[in-house]
Amino acid sequence: MDQQDLKLSKKLISSYKKRLEKEILDRSIKLRMPQNKFEEIISNNNELINLKKALEDLETESEPHSKV
Repeated sequence: MDQQDLKLSKKLISSYKKRLEKEILDRSIKLRMPQNKFEEIISNNNELINLKKALEDLETESEPHSKV
């Protein structure tokens, strides 16, 4: 994967992660959930955990290329 693909992948995953977090936040507000509850939902959401891991993996993959 070249640098341009890595940047695009990171951008797309990051954008999706932010939209998902916003959707959880919006629904939580609509349901009048306490803030600590929706923060817990966000931190324990499997899809968000996988997205964070994917971003970390892409970051790790791009590091050796930037040092070369």
